[in-house]
Amino acid sequence: MENKDKNPHAGHRQRLRGRFLASGLEGFSDHEVLELLLCYAIPRRDVNDMAHALIDRFGSLAGVLDAPVSDIMSVEGIGEQAAVLIKLIPQMTRKYQLSGIKGSGKPILDTVDKAGEFIIPHFQSMTEEVAYMLCLDKRCRLICILTIGGGDEFKAVASARNLVELAVSHKADSVLLAHNHPGGVPMPSVEDVAATRRIREALGAVGVALTDHLIVVGNEFASMNECGYMD
Repeated sequence: MENKDKNPHAGHRQRLRGRFLASGLEGFSDHEVLELLLCYAIPRRDVNDMAHALIDRFGSLAGVLDAPVSDIMSVEGIGEQAAVLIKLIPQMTRKYQLSGIKGSGKPILDTVDKAGEFIIPHFQSMTEEVAYMLCLDKRCRLICILTIGGGDEFKAVASARNLVELAVSHKADSVLLAHNHPGGVPMPSVEDVAATRRIREALGAVGVALTDHLIVVGNEFASMNECGYMD
């Protein structure tokens, strides 16, 4: 008698893998992406219901990937191993994007589009507010990128005096600021505008230009300079 596959879901899993090998994730629904991923964390179980439950709980694939491990584990059937694998995906994506940036040398960020394209990957998978300062030379070539705080911490850490000291110590001719608004809109708050103007004035006193302050949300950004907030 022919031996039956001990895993009754092996055929379905193989079909998912076959579709992926043939055309990547093209045509996959959000729950199918999760189902394929869960196949590697939860063997010999039907993970279809779990994938649907995750989407129902968090609303979308992005919602699942952005959720804390503890919240992911609150979904029935999802243990620590599966939750860690899910959380690994956005973190690996960010590492992958940043690796490509680092491998391209020191970019020249002489336009707002170049600056936005460069900085957006630094905020991928960030669920808390984070702020960066980019130090540039006379050609607008990047000297370094520094984390200067986030959220309420940004207002304390990114003081004008601290940023002036950092800019001078790295011999910057100009500076570009960027921070994100997780779950918000790419527009500056009243506090953002006030802080930016204060920082620009302090940097200008030591001969360092503040060229822009970018507000990032997802894959979108707004330039405070282009929107007139730095006037």
